[in-house]
Amino acid sequence: MHSTHEVTNQVPPLVDYDAAEYPPILEALSREGADSALETIHEVGRRAGSAEAIEWGDLAEDHPPVLHTHDRYGHRVDEVRYDPAYHQLMTTAVELGLHAAPWADPDPHAHLHRAAKLTVWGQTDAGHQCPISMTYAMVPALRHNAELAAQYEPLLAAKVYDPRTAAPLTKAGLIAGMSMTEKQGGSDVRSGTTRAVPQADGSYLLTGHKWFTSAPMSDVFLVLAQAPGGLSCFFLPRVLPDGTRNRMFLQRLKNKLGNHSNASSEIEYDEATAWLVGEEGRGVPTIVEMVNMTRLDCIIGASTGMRAGTHQATHHAVHRSAFGAALVDQPLMRNVLADLAVEAEASTTVAMWLAALTDRATSGDDRAASLRRISLAVSKYFVCKRNPLHAAEALECLGGNGYVEDSRMPRIYREAPLLSVWEGSGNVAALDTLRAMVKQPETLEVFFDELDTATGSDDRYDAAVTRLKAEFVDFDTMQHRARRVVGDMALALQGSLLIRHGHPAVSDAFCSSRLGGDWGSVFGTLPVGVDTAAIIDRATPKVGT
Repeated sequence: MHSTHEVTNQVPPLVDYDAAEYPPILEALSREGADSALETIHEVGRRAGSAEAIEWGDLAEDHPPVLHTHDRYGHRVDEVRYDPAYHQLMTTAVELGLHAAPWADPDPHAHLHRAAKLTVWGQTDAGHQCPISMTYAMVPALRHNAELAAQYEPLLAAKVYDPRTAAPLTKAGLIAGMSMTEKQGGSDVRSGTTRAVPQADGSYLLTGHKWFTSAPMSDVFLVLAQAPGGLSCFFLPRVLPDGTRNRMFLQRLKNKLGNHSNASSEIEYDEATAWLVGEEGRGVPTIVEMVNMTRLDCIIGASTGMRAGTHQATHHAVHRSAFGAALVDQPLMRNVLADLAVEAEASTTVAMWLAALTDRATSGDDRAASLRRISLAVSKYFVCKRNPLHAAEALECLGGNGYVEDSRMPRIYREAPLLSVWEGSGNVAALDTLRAMVKQPETLEVFFDELDTATGSDDRYDAAVTRLKAEFVDFDTMQHRARRVVGDMALALQGSLLIRHGHPAVSDAFCSSRLGGDWGSVFGTLPVGVDTAAIIDRATPKVGT
């Protein structure tokens, strides 16, 4: 066939690069004295940016899991089959210790190390991060039953991925899930109707329907059910200790907006065997231990999407020309790219800071625990809310090419709303911030103490903190104003971190736009005088270096 045209002005694929070469991640590690992890983080970055890992993500997304409820003879099997690429992604994630490994790691920066690796590896595929996150989050909740924790925690932390269907204690490593949501309740888990009937041997039989249970091929689950003493938390294995299958039946897989690589399902429990975790009637406080850890991962996941979107946008702009110049040299495009980069950097900075707080909080630092409690709720609300807007603008930077699946931008765009819905939608997260203030008043005190450490360096920031403090004079109307106030808290927190730890150009751009009152309603409205060159350079992936 004769050539009819030459292909010019097309952007080379963003592949075979170090995805960890991103200053906010590396600077966070150095700032916390965790430099020993830098070499490992770069190894993860090179794997995540490799053609092989990118293809795994593409294959897992292109070949969604399939539910098989029965075998050829009519026996119930309730198996979900995945593309081999999904298992490759899971194997790598577990080997990297992105699941429950930090709970068994004596390093004082174990949770920060894990967060850095998770955000770098997470760009390969969002779907498999769900069971990885739930496995990470199960441990602190499971510790409410010391006997179960002693048996299962070492296997949850083991760096071995074992996808076989087998009794959990016979396997080399375990994956965990959680099963809370029911169709009549959604976020209102206290309205659940799944029943738990105590047995003479200390176990319970659970019967009921769960509306949304992700990763149903996990080995063990935490489940909420109504026991005689009220809503309680239970540990439920998919396969019982004697090797027989527990009575949990997969009804269907959800047809989701976001990732397709991970299975999300509806489940029927028909006298499924489970064991109590914590006390009867204390189900919500017990499982909140798990929810708070997955909320951290929601923030990490949102910042991962923003970084990946910014990388795609800046890479495209460097290699694409329009109207006689490279896109990256066009003033208005530079404004958009720099604004996207500022958002991604602020979100990544607060995500890494929260992971470092987790290290201190789990080591017995009460102030860190209080600060983490309120800052996690604040950031879960705001960072996850910003993610869909960021994804849409980053996609637009690629023009029509960004609307094509091959660019990977549609995947980033479709996944973005999930992080705001998962583990409590925007209203839930905003109201949870208020709940922290009421039940633990010291959380607001330490939050403002943290903000005050950055005052005196930027007048715009100082004015924003003063305005924020004034919002708490009238607490009676706070529920009505919660979204705006919590959003302002998030902006102040991000501003304080960037002033103290960020690049001067990024800090200035953040304060002049987000805090200075000159911020437009869309990305690309940074004021004149911002150092866009320095900001864009930090956000541009370094391919071939």
